[in-house]
Amino acid sequence: MDLVQNDVKGRELDRRIAGALQLNGRASWGAIAKHACTSESTVLRRVAQLTESGQLRVIGVLDVLRCGLGVPVLVRARCAPSTANEVAAALAARPDTRYVSVLAGSADCVAEVVLPSYEDVAGLRLDTLPGAGALRETETFAVMRTFISNHDWNSGELDDAAARELRGGDARPFEEQHWESPPEKLDELDLAISAALGEDGRMSFKDLSRQVGSSESTVARRIDSLVRRGCLRFRTLAEPALFGYALEFMLWLSVLPSELDRAGQQLAAHPATKYLSATTGRFNLAGQIVLRHYGELYRHTTDVVGALPGLQAADITLQVATLKRAWVSTPATSRPALEDV
Repeated sequence: MDLVQNDVKGRELDRRIAGALQLNGRASWGAIAKHACTSESTVLRRVAQLTESGQLRVIGVLDVLRCGLGVPVLVRARCAPSTANEVAAALAARPDTRYVSVLAGSADCVAEVVLPSYEDVAGLRLDTLPGAGALRETETFAVMRTFISNHDWNSGELDDAAARELRGGDARPFEEQHWESPPEKLDELDLAISAALGEDGRMSFKDLSRQVGSSESTVARRIDSLVRRGCLRFRTLAEPALFGYALEFMLWLSVLPSELDRAGQQLAAHPATKYLSATTGRFNLAGQIVLRHYGELYRHTTDVVGALPGLQAADITLQVATLKRAWVSTPATSRPALEDV
């Protein structure tokens, strides 16, 4: 019984630590320990274990639209029978895919591809995609605006006071503050710093300065500027299952154009919504949703989706396997056991 209780307590502690990092990937270990209600040494030990097992990673991510580095496009694909995993793996191997999942429903897999420009969407033909022989049909949806992204999602492990303290002053969704602004221009130092943080989002100023060949003070100022201008965000990569969410799915909605903004704002405000964008194509809202268990799906469909203004059509595709998130391959399903607290 003690082993079972310790295991439950350990999982709860891991969720609190991951939840704190999700709110602020570069928060001090002391601040994380405070809100996780444990010691700083325990936080360091548990984070090391979670990182080594592949369950947790903090990275810096450039906003490609904000920085003029490309445009995101969602690609839904129908595949030949028993080939979805093969097609998804081939898509995940592409360097320009940021996210890839195998689906169940009206589509068999989905990928977010970042292209140099909208003109390049025409090049996403069946015969140019990986696993072309297994593809039966594809649809492309160019992202027009993001209402909320995984960077902004709060898993709900910590209370509102902790969220405000960890996130600081203005905690509005990132895209709400910057989506209509002209793209920023980054220089070589900005790109070098961002590349280093893309490997390790918690890299110290000292290590960063050594890697990019600049002073610590300059590196600190550049990071602050990149974040303030909406170019750089820190994302904690952790699978929803770590927070106790058993179901993840893609939601594809067709909404009257006159109600698109209101519907997007309303759905983005729901705590289950991890990601939501306005897109071109027959579905003009595309989102990622997480729920605690499958039994919640019906009420979410009727009470949350059904209440959206201007809704004309809705499609749900369950995510049965996710191969890539934020450019990073997801961890394997099996995990080594973490030591007891």
